[in-house]
Amino acid sequence: MPGTVLVVGSINADLVVTLDRLPEPGETVTGGRFARHGGGKGANQAVAAARAGARVRFVGAVGDDDFGAAELAELEAEGVDVAAVRRRRGEATGVALISVDRDGRNQIAVASGANACVDGAAVEDALEELVALTEADVVLLGFEVPDGAVVAGARAARRAGARAMLNPAPARDVPDGALEGDGLLLTPNALEAAALTGETDAATAARALHDRTGAPVLVTVGADGALLVTADGVAEIPAPTVDAVDTTGAGDTLNGVLAAGLVEGLALENAARRAVEAASASVRRAGARG
Repeated sequence: MPGTVLVVGSINADLVVTLDRLPEPGETVTGGRFARHGGGKGANQAVAAARAGARVRFVGAVGDDDFGAAELAELEAEGVDVAAVRRRRGEATGVALISVDRDGRNQIAVASGANACVDGAAVEDALEELVALTEADVVLLGFEVPDGAVVAGARAARRAGARAMLNPAPARDVPDGALEGDGLLLTPNALEAAALTGETDAATAARALHDRTGAPVLVTVGADGALLVTADGVAEIPAPTVDAVDTTGAGDTLNGVLAAGLVEGLALENAARRAVEAASASVRRAGARG
């Protein structure tokens, strides 16, 4: 029986303005179009995994506001189990302010809100009360929640013999305890890999991360696809050529579809190739979830 994707991550409301061009610092650009979408890297990944056919459970938090209610309803409608998502009284739901230009490039500013309440204790309580991990599962972790949540999720995966999949985005120092164990998989983009290693070349950075952790590393390189570094060497995974409308959330799509492929039982490289294709398709539509 296929495993479950357990996402420990963020939930945001995305407020998106589409413009002919992105503003320079201090500049106002008018004439844009506004839309609201469900967002948060964790939530986007959960939706992508669910759409790819995986059973998905979510550990996170929203505020006790209208945005929070709407975000939970959207996740449930996508088939994501939100029983372990907490409504935090007195907190605002996370919000991302996103500007997108006509070439699909974006600028994003995030107010974390209730996501900052997802600490190690919250994750441990959720896992103890609601989620029983098995070795068939994948625990998908990201950096839009505090370090304690990332470490708690990684340690729970190790105890269960499940795979811990760490998407270190936005880039910051990886907390102690998050890189231990045999089931780890790292999925930074090229900029995040560079920030973690000091190496500007994506392949060199991927090898450095692999050498440091012993874990497989999948580094995404935008329109060029991805590089997968394992003990067997480096595999280049090209991306299909597409006309980009909005690149917001492409990496989240990749991570969610990758996790879904792994719980389905696909080999890592096959799951990665399917994930790159899905991410490429996602940029042809507006919004982080397409």
